Amino acid sequence: MSGESNMLSGLWPLVPSGATDWLLELCGDGITGFMPPAMPDSVWVLNAMYEHERGPAEVSYHEYRQARVADGSIQPDVFAGIDLEVGTATGGGLGRAEHPGRGWRRLRWAELARRTGDPVVPDGLLPSCRCFPSAKKAGSWPLGIAPPTEGSLDRDTWNGLIAVLTEHSTAGPDTPCLAYYNPLMLAAVDFDNLHVQAGRLEDAGVLYDNPVAGFSPSNLWAQDRSWVMCTDYDLWATKVADPPALVQALLNDPGIEAVRLPWAP
Repeated sequence: MSGESNMLSGLWPLVPSGATDWLLELCGDGITGFMPPAMPDSVWVLNAMYEHERGPAEVSYHEYRQARVADGSIQPDVFAGIDLEVGTATGGGLGRAEHPGRGWRRLRWAELARRTGDPVVPDGLLPSCRCFPSAKKAGSWPLGIAPPTEGSLDRDTWNGLIAVLTEHSTAGPDTPCLAYYNPLMLAAVDFDNLHVQAGRLEDAGVLYDNPVAGFSPSNLWAQDRSWVMCTDYDLWATKVADPPALVQALLNDPGIEAVRLPWAP
């Protein structure tokens, strides 16, 4: 971990938290991420979900877990004498995510919407665990579908997004950028000294594997403020506020799934 930390601090040194003052004025509180308005346009880049080649199973993650607890295959979750099994095992997670591996394929949100009849994102909502109610059983996803995680881009989408940003930034890979991790992501929570780092877009890859965060950055923006992106701690997507040409590039990129949400410009 020390090697990763040294590389990160060398390429992306900490800078004063005042670097976020303009975002605070523009967006308000950034406890879960500074959510920007359109600048002048915006788009939502959706976190990836995956489906096993055998398709979704009839049994849900919650039913599967309950069965394993019942037969003794796993021990129930207990904390301070409190049984934590009263909640629903949804199948979802929090933080960074990787491709599940052999036998799994990318399941597009649009494909699942056609299959279930649910909208990609319900009117008035943001991309989150409230999407696709018809795909779930009592709030739990079926085994065979790996839903998006909250609070972080998955690795493939992060890499694709950085590539598009690089292509459409004035200085390309040399574009000076700043990254912000919200306090909820960090092992040592400090609401008074926000965690902001400065570096080049070319080196954004190391931000994804920040050993003290477990998430992609809450915000990444060009120093000239030509674009800014926000991955809110509670959401399944990243909002990118930027010029229309960049928005269109993200909508057209075959490796990225992105949508406009008229109610969240």
